[in-house]
Amino acid sequence: MTSSRSATVSAASAAQAALTTAAAVHRLAQLYESLSPEMLPQLAQCYASGARFKDPFNDLQGVPAIVRVFEHMFATLERPRFVVTQRIVQGDQAFLVWEFYFRLRHKRWCNEQFIRGATHLQLDAHGLVALHRDYWDAAEELYEKLPALGGLMRWLRRQMATT
Repeated sequence: MTSSRSATVSAASAAQAALTTAAAVHRLAQLYESLSPEMLPQLAQCYASGARFKDPFNDLQGVPAIVRVFEHMFATLERPRFVVTQRIVQGDQAFLVWEFYFRLRHKRWCNEQFIRGATHLQLDAHGLVALHRDYWDAAEELYEKLPALGGLMRWLRRQMATT
């Protein structure tokens, strides 16, 4: 095979991989936006069996463990839902920018809360998520909104801020 032919094949393979990644990220974003307890088994169609999941509270591996994170979410929160506001795909990696809306189950009087965050995804050769890493500020987005911790967290933020 000539070098120009091999470069063309290589470019075509890269383009196909980018399409596969974009389609996988689109499918995952749609799943998260419509996630319900009944849909949790569908996570196994989007994640590699040994996928790693990390967020401010969890660092675990494997689809069953990832499913348990979301089972816990549905058990402890009222009406949790994700809204994906941006998707950025490059090669085998992607970022999802999202808003997460919920109500605290034990505080029925509480207004709907939301957290802004982003997820870094790395996909394997089959278009399955191998790494899912959530980035969000637990202090600002969660702790400051809690009655017992909120005042302390806001005070700490003021103390640490530059004047």
